[in-house]
Amino acid sequence: MKSQVRRERLLHGWRDPVEPRPASTVILLRDGERGLEILMTRRSMQASFAPGAYVFPGGRVDDADHAFAARLGLDAGNALDHAFKIAAIREAFEELGVLFVSEPGGRCADDATIASLDRDAEFAGQLAERGLSPMLDRIHWFSHWITDRDLPKRFDTRFYVAAMPEGQTPVADDAEQFAPEWVNPSRALERHAQGQFEMIFPTIRTLRQLERFGSVQDLLNEVASAETRWRSCPRGGYRDGRVQRFSENESQFGELELVTPDGKVHHDLTWRHEPVRLLEHVWRITAPNPGRMTGPGTNTYVIGAPGNFLVLDPGPAIDEHIARIADLVGDGLQTIVCTHSHPDHYPGAKPLRERLNKPALPILGRPSGPNFNPEWKFEPDRTLVDGERLLVAGDTLRVLHTPGHASNHICLLLEADGLLFSGDHILNGSTTVIDAPDGDMKDYIDSLHRLANEPIAFILPAHGHVLGSPQDEIQRLIRHRLGREAKVLSAVRAGSTGTLDDLVLIAYDDVDPILHGVARRSLAAHLKKLTIDGLIREKQGVWAPV
Repeated sequence: MKSQVRRERLLHGWRDPVEPRPASTVILLRDGERGLEILMTRRSMQASFAPGAYVFPGGRVDDADHAFAARLGLDAGNALDHAFKIAAIREAFEELGVLFVSEPGGRCADDATIASLDRDAEFAGQLAERGLSPMLDRIHWFSHWITDRDLPKRFDTRFYVAAMPEGQTPVADDAEQFAPEWVNPSRALERHAQGQFEMIFPTIRTLRQLERFGSVQDLLNEVASAETRWRSCPRGGYRDGRVQRFSENESQFGELELVTPDGKVHHDLTWRHEPVRLLEHVWRITAPNPGRMTGPGTNTYVIGAPGNFLVLDPGPAIDEHIARIADLVGDGLQTIVCTHSHPDHYPGAKPLRERLNKPALPILGRPSGPNFNPEWKFEPDRTLVDGERLLVAGDTLRVLHTPGHASNHICLLLEADGLLFSGDHILNGSTTVIDAPDGDMKDYIDSLHRLANEPIAFILPAHGHVLGSPQDEIQRLIRHRLGREAKVLSAVRAGSTGTLDDLVLIAYDDVDPILHGVARRSLAAHLKKLTIDGLIREKQGVWAPV
């Protein structure tokens, strides 16, 4: 397989990112009048990292923290976690005078004990002299953040949560931290949006995660039962003229992961209609047809090199869009491929061929099915067969017949780089419509299972940005469709009227009513699948359980 990193070194240059330093942060919690509250402090304006920003107490994990963890004689398999927790406890004490340690009798330290300790002196030695023990069980791992690859100072930070110890009062050191303040997560985000509460990216994203918890106990219960921790190493890109950061769960992240593997900030995510170079041999041109069903527009992909190009999904027959494609490929266009016969994907094929004055240029794909809307009838010059390979400038595109969204839908896999051009089968930011009778829900889910077994590194959809973590996305879609199917079946079994109009209100009650007209089409596909599965039956437009 060709190296994507090698391609990007040639295209954009390369530099190794700075090695992140291990660090710990502790989010102190209490229940307040508005629900969950967290303790935040303002960093010194002279700080080398995030000066003046409101943060949680924390800092680097040093050698003394590892040595202290080793001396405790706890489970060696968790030694690293113990060192991170000790660092979090130490930083909370040094910066805020909050101390998670127990007295010899097991009682949590109070203000009197804290007053007897020196916040500037060696931490472990002071605890040993007084017989105090760190309360590691009071500190719970919440998330894991690694600073963006492009920044000159980087940290590998574990975020912990802990209920504020009773009988203690936070007092800032007035050196690194100032003005401790209890604040509700939603209120902190509101103040930040108003320009009154400066915060850095991980803090903002963490507050958004904390918003959903109503109390300290709600949060601690979830953390105790969590099998995995939220982990993020954000990436930066330009959007609307400024640098913005994105985490792995955001729709822009996969594209930055593909285009900027070293984390350098140079890619512009702003939707525009000029050609966007994604890799050395892949361009995207988004048609100017934005809408509720097309998102920012239909993506046309140009694959290959000068003299040997393939155009995938030329899009709608919009003159300016066709002109942009023609200007990029010039005389080098060899093939046009259409993923399926919906009117935002194939109509530009013949106008593109005419504009280039290449009447023999082949338009490939699969013909429309017998149940397809005759207004959108598509007859390719040659029918692509499942599994065949198209040669493009030394690379191969493998054809994958993926019926479901449409009976003639295909995806194409650029095998050298593991790039799946998914058409409308997989989208970024929305789920595709399964429009029966040409669309088929069983075929769609079966096609997803098939793609789950392909060597895919990234998904390049017909609408939206590039998707990373392809296998996770495919499994998410399978779960979503099966979950919706279960909801449809439950709605039928509820025993109401059983008509489409009735069922869409129940099965799609989490969807904006303005989209219920579109949802009816996918609902019909679910009902067809459940009927084939023998779970429901239909009579004169009314569905009932078998």
